[in-house]
Amino acid sequence: MERALKKYFVIFALPTLIAFAISFLIPFFLGIYLSFTEFTTVTNSTWVGFENYKKAFVGNPDFLNALWFTLKFTVVSVISINLIAFIFALLLTRGLKGTNIFRTVFFMPNLIGGIVLGYIWQIIINGVLLNFGVDITFSSKYGFWGLVVLMNWQLAGYMMIIYIAGIQNISSDLKEAAQIDGANSFQTLMNVTIPMVMPSITICTFLTLTNSFKLFDQNFALTGGAPAKQTAMLALDIYNTFYGRIGFEGVGQAKAVVFFIMVALIAFVQLYITRRKEVES
Repeated sequence: MERALKKYFVIFALPTLIAFAISFLIPFFLGIYLSFTEFTTVTNSTWVGFENYKKAFVGNPDFLNALWFTLKFTVVSVISINLIAFIFALLLTRGLKGTNIFRTVFFMPNLIGGIVLGYIWQIIINGVLLNFGVDITFSSKYGFWGLVVLMNWQLAGYMMIIYIAGIQNISSDLKEAAQIDGANSFQTLMNVTIPMVMPSITICTFLTLTNSFKLFDQNFALTGGAPAKQTAMLALDIYNTFYGRIGFEGVGQAKAVVFFIMVALIAFVQLYITRRKEVES
C-alpha cells in the first residue's frame, strides 16, 4: 500500500501543485518584482529599484497614518473580541437552556459578507449619530469605534465556537481535582481552564490578529477612509494608491509587499509566543 502511494503521489499531487503555483506562487513573486518597477501593466514595466519603497514612506503621511490607525484598531479588536468570545463560551458551557440557539444566533453575523456588513452598520450608526447632528465621517473617533463594534459583532460568535470546543475538551477530572484541592471558581478558571484552552487561544488570537490587519471590505463600506483618509486602514490605503493615483501602481505594490511582510512577522511572533504557553493534555 505504501509503495503504491509513493508511486502515484506525484500524479495525484501534481494538479494541486500546478494550481497552487498559478494562483499563488507566480503572482506572489511577480508582485515582488513589480514593486521594484514603474508599470501600468505586467508586460510594461521599467526597473526603478527601491524608489517605490522610498515614495511609500518618505513624503507620504497617508501610509504611516494608515499603519498607526491599523495598529490601534488591531490591538483593541484582538483584546475585545477574544475577551467577549471567551466570556460567552464560559456562559454557554454551563448547561443553560437554549444554549444551541444562542450559539447559532451569535455565530450568524460571521456569515454576512464584509461589504454588506459595512453598509448595514453605517445605517445603524448614522441613525444614532444623526440625532446629534453628525454622522460617522464627522470624526475619526466615530469611524474607529464603529469599526471596532462591527468587527466584534462579526467575529465574536465565530471565536466563541472555537473557545467552546476548547472548554468542552477539558477533562472533568482536572476540575474535580481542583475542587478537591479547595480551588474556588476564579482559581479554577486561571489555573485549569485558561491553561487548557491555550490551543484555542492561539487559534483565535491568530485569526483575529490577521483579520484585523487585513480588514478592507468593512473599512471601505463603513467609512471609506473618511474624514480625510483618517480612518483608512492599510489595505484601503494600498487600494487607493494602486487604483486612485495614475503612475503610482508600483508604489501601491511596494506597500502591499511591506504589508505582507509586516502581517507575516507579527503573526509568526504571536504564534511562537502563544504556542509556548500551551499545556499538553
